[in-house]
Amino acid sequence: MTASGQDPDPPVDALALRFRAGDEAALREAYDRYGRAVLHLATSMLANHSDAEDVTQATFVAAWLGRETFDPAKGSLIGWLLGIGRRKVIDRMRATARETRVVETVRRLPEPAQSGPDPDRVVDRLVIADELARLPDDQRRMLELAFYDDLTHQQIATATGVPLGTVKSHIRRGMASLKRRWEVDGAAPGPRPAGLSGAR
Repeated sequence: MTASGQDPDPPVDALALRFRAGDEAALREAYDRYGRAVLHLATSMLANHSDAEDVTQATFVAAWLGRETFDPAKGSLIGWLLGIGRRKVIDRMRATARETRVVETVRRLPEPAQSGPDPDRVVDRLVIADELARLPDDQRRMLELAFYDDLTHQQIATATGVPLGTVKSHIRRGMASLKRRWEVDGAAPGPRPAGLSGAR
């Protein structure tokens, strides 16, 4: 008791001071001491326990990143954490509501027409991939960039650092090899699949 008959102001929590100062050990201690209280708050307001756990972690992340805004002289660390926790819960509830509206909107959309990949095109691409694998590395790389990435000769030269003339030469020889194998294997008696002709 002081001379005036009143208790002195309670000392500022040492953990709160260390937390604000950026002591990582204090962050661990604060989580150990107050994490359950924040989780209880989140659980009482959110139906999903997993969401509550996420909110608890988000609360401590936000508190740690914004620790310089915490003034231990104006309030307790637990009070400050619970305040952040409430805001995080509200944010999660709003996000969940938005997600629910999106899901409901999608559910009301008409069913898309059933359309799968063209079987012939899938087979062609598999055959081409197998044939490409048999080519020398340089030729295969140039043709892959032209066929799969749809790059022009100039773009391939820029991307690989290979001279433009060399790029054209690799593609020309690679195409010739593919054409010979295509005819010998009889893989596609019809026209060559779209894409290879696009090497330019």
